Amino acid sequence: MTTRKKTYLTKTRLAKKLSGMKAIILDVDGVLTDDSLYIGPDGFELKCFHIGDGLSIVISMRAGLEVIIMSNRHSPATTTRMKDLGVKHVIQEKGDKARLIKEYFKKKKLKMDLSDTIYIGNDIMDVSLAREAGIGVAVKDSYPELLAVVDYVTSKKGGYGAVREVLDLYFKGRGLNMADFLYK
Repeated sequence: MTTRKKTYLTKTRLAKKLSGMKAIILDVDGVLTDDSLYIGPDGFELKCFHIGDGLSIVISMRAGLEVIIMSNRHSPATTTRMKDLGVKHVIQEKGDKARLIKEYFKKKKLKMDLSDTIYIGNDIMDVSLAREAGIGVAVKDSYPELLAVVDYVTSKKGGYGAVREVLDLYFKGRGLNMADFLYK
């Protein structure tokens, strides 16, 4: 029996599909970071976030895209970084991500459902949400089970500009220039 290789969206087709999305949901570890965690002997935690990803998140929010952070692990470093970027939707809770985000939409009375979202993940716990999102994306160095269900795989690894890559395509699909939203 021959296994057929999964076909992903091209950048052009992805840009077109992204243009109609209302929100982007981002995993943290392995997507916004390189999946490393630095912990000192006192438990102090450090993460390295990609600055270009952060800039594109801020610009995307200025252009009207809702940004939602969805992590199964609470991290003070994540809380601090998202506050710095002005991200108002930060979920750091254990559980099935698809279920948790649906509950969050209801609780916050957000007028959207998962078909209106882009989800970017990298690991096994991201599979359920990637399946239900309007567009599921995996970063280049993702878990094989996730790669099997997503619509697109970034050319960049998590923590090295993968989020920026997708948001650049979002702007391209909408016919917008990121630079026009730099100082709004």
